[in-house]
Amino acid sequence: MTILEEFAEAGVLAPADVHVATTLGRLGGEADDGVLLAAALATRAVRLGSVCLPLSRLRDVAVDGDDEVDLDALPWPDGDDVRAALRRSPLVVGASSGPLRPLRLVDDELLYLDRYHRQEETVRAILDARAGAAPGVDPDVLRDGLRRRFPEPGPDRQRLAAAVSVLGQTTVLAGGPGTGKTYTVARILALLFDQHGSELRVGLAAPTGRAAAQLAGEVRTQGAELGLPREIPAQTIHRMLGFKPGSASRFRHDASNHLPYDVVVVDETSMVSLTIMCRLLEALRPDARLILVGDPDQLASVDAGAVLGDLVARGVTRAPSAAVEELLVEESARAGGEEAAVDPAEALDARRGVVRLRRGRRFTGALGDLADAVRRGDADRVIELARSGGGGAIDWCDPDDTDGLRADVAAAGAATVAAARDGHAPEAAKAVQLHRVLCAHSEGPSGVTRWAQLAEEWAGVRIGGGFGWYAGQPLLVTANDYDAKVYNGDVGVVIAHGGDPADLRAAFARGGDVALLYPNQLVAVRTVYAMTIHRSQGSQYEAVSVVIPPADSRLLTRELLYTAITRARQRVRLLGSEEALRAGVERRVLRASGLRSGG
Repeated sequence: MTILEEFAEAGVLAPADVHVATTLGRLGGEADDGVLLAAALATRAVRLGSVCLPLSRLRDVAVDGDDEVDLDALPWPDGDDVRAALRRSPLVVGASSGPLRPLRLVDDELLYLDRYHRQEETVRAILDARAGAAPGVDPDVLRDGLRRRFPEPGPDRQRLAAAVSVLGQTTVLAGGPGTGKTYTVARILALLFDQHGSELRVGLAAPTGRAAAQLAGEVRTQGAELGLPREIPAQTIHRMLGFKPGSASRFRHDASNHLPYDVVVVDETSMVSLTIMCRLLEALRPDARLILVGDPDQLASVDAGAVLGDLVARGVTRAPSAAVEELLVEESARAGGEEAAVDPAEALDARRGVVRLRRGRRFTGALGDLADAVRRGDADRVIELARSGGGGAIDWCDPDDTDGLRADVAAAGAATVAAARDGHAPEAAKAVQLHRVLCAHSEGPSGVTRWAQLAEEWAGVRIGGGFGWYAGQPLLVTANDYDAKVYNGDVGVVIAHGGDPADLRAAFARGGDVALLYPNQLVAVRTVYAMTIHRSQGSQYEAVSVVIPPADSRLLTRELLYTAITRARQRVRLLGSEEALRAGVERRVLRASGLRSGG
């Protein structure tokens, strides 16, 4: 048995990891076991979201499953021997037989698949080239605009973020739920229209169709108040870049065919992979402003990379303008208001083009405290808050104690079906957002399949069995449909239009409105009583019940718990053991990357 087969049998490597390593070894003339194992682990790292493999953490792997695996018993090669073999490997240094160099060894520590190394280098080079101040800013116009759009006394990080975004070529606007990120974006656009007039070309984008639609709707609502000169549509990043038939990573807009926009705003940037960020930066005009918006504490992209977190740590500006320095002095000197003074660390971040919004304007109280404790990794505080109940905002119970969950599901189902059968679309669309069961896994004892079946039984909505449409049926869209204007992640509900049970429609909330579609117009939709936490990103519910997987689950991380908890507006239920809850708070997503260096 080869070393790759042993690691595969133990569950460390997947068949795809072994296939890539053996193919590279055969094509590149490499037979060293240590090099082949490193190549397989580098492939595994990308599959699990990292951009590269840190050789000092070669053994830092986790294996899901019921069977106990003694990782120490596996034939791990010596780390120094692996480094030495990689330094001379034809897969790294090339060979006389051809130019194939599929692996890159950086600083004798980070091992990359070549594709991801090139993408990371491209991102770094473009950000460095964009790292100066934005030209053509009238400071008097900016000051007047800031006074009008941000009149609150005292320090205001929204005002600071807006000013930094106008004064810089690239800005990162970070913040948790309810901190006013989109509110700030709308005012940034107003300030930019003040500077450049109504002909300013603005592109709004997000990783998903649903997030793009939400961004466009919120900017539209804010724009009416601000007097923006026109409605600004939003689209997915893929759609903005322009699909190329037959390619998932190459687009019509690229380094030789730039996007036409003067300003590009990307929302939900935590979900953007390294590959897509690379393609977006290549497609930007060098003089265009880029504003990246998101919550770096949420789950990162399902593909390789944690770009937003890397950029928050790295910074995106190296030479802030004198106007930024003046603004920081003014903000630090402001008194009054509801925010604390801008501290030296925040001032340093602002000089580097990064502003984090801290003041929660919607997500406060016990839920805010719980989310903040999870974000900080304070397991003791999380346990304390969970036990206290947070004045009714937090319910912590064993996964077998389902009485409260059953009652919530039944109540939400009853409210939904009552409105749906009466044909009251707005009420039904609101009721379907009252409660949602969130799971880390798709399958298994703590997975969506099991808990969705239980929740559907508890809701008692379906009449007469079968698989047809029925009033009160909660719906989840699973793919973008631009013709019907529904997007992956949209949640809706089937209603009896006009109270007629024979005339069923699917209702989807659209800001203050409700869109009605015939169910047969929906080409990618399923019934949803439970969903994965990953898929819930960007959604909000009055209450959520979080099914916490066992402590040894590889998916159970701080970022996962934070994302789940922050989906709730009013109340969260945690179904899991203390061991699992502590493990989730203490375990971070470790996505290896070299992007943070050199910033």
